[in-house]
Amino acid sequence: MINPVCPVTGKPAVRLVQWVPTVFLVDLWRIIFQADARSSLGQHERIGLWESPVGLYFFDPMLEGDHAFYAQFYEVLLKRKLWSRTAIRDEFELAARYIKPGDRVLDVGCGFAPFRRVIPQATYFGLDPNFAGEADGADVSAETLSQHVETHAGSYDAVCAFEVLEHLKSPTAVFADMVRATRPGGLVIVGVPHHPSALTRVPNFILNAPPHHLTWWTEAALRAMAERSGAQVETIERARWNATDSLLYWMARCSPIRCRDIHFRPAWTCYVSALFAFLAGRLLYRMNKVPRTTDEGGALVMIARRPH
Repeated sequence: MINPVCPVTGKPAVRLVQWVPTVFLVDLWRIIFQADARSSLGQHERIGLWESPVGLYFFDPMLEGDHAFYAQFYEVLLKRKLWSRTAIRDEFELAARYIKPGDRVLDVGCGFAPFRRVIPQATYFGLDPNFAGEADGADVSAETLSQHVETHAGSYDAVCAFEVLEHLKSPTAVFADMVRATRPGGLVIVGVPHHPSALTRVPNFILNAPPHHLTWWTEAALRAMAERSGAQVETIERARWNATDSLLYWMARCSPIRCRDIHFRPAWTCYVSALFAFLAGRLLYRMNKVPRTTDEGGALVMIARRPH
């Protein structure tokens, strides 16, 4: 068996973490979120979870979620109040510190454009092919980044993408386009969930699986991606848990099983552990909200600069 290549470094994976049956993922998405993942996952019988030379975990084949899948998924998230259109991540606050008055900012994969409210000092423009028509009070286009950069190369003082790269089968290509869209000397800012963290400790945590999350990030992976695109890393910071995502922290704390290598398994012990983690974690979340902790936090935020 030939190991697949890392989507960041282009080098072969160093090891297979585990195989995951595709039908198992389809069933989990249907049961937990009433989302149909069959069209996104295709006819593959199994998907491999691999570790790259820079610690990045990635699934192979890289199968992105389609529009129908995400429409169903986000409808359930909003209905269950597990997410909000106006949710402000700590990543936004970290990035906003680097945005100056009058800066032109491009927000890639902006969703409902909540980042706009954190940077009132800037001129904001968002891109989102799925939710452009639902973003309130913001200038948002349904263009893809590759389309937009053809006519807006070097146009922005800062180009940002929060919780976007982990959904894509070609994250380095998108990052390279982000660099192209940034003016010389401008900033490229990305936020990604990382490994190890609470997201990777709860067994059968379907939010961290295809066709939603295709990659689990490390600092070394972010630096390698920036290097390949010629961007200079200024800092990589850990986002703190906040009211938007703290439920994940409490779930990991309550989970009887805490994963190391085997993250997805169709076993009753894993099902019970995940269910208990959710129920007990939600109770602690309601009682405590944001935890007082210095653990890995909810995400990594990289601030990089396009060279002059």
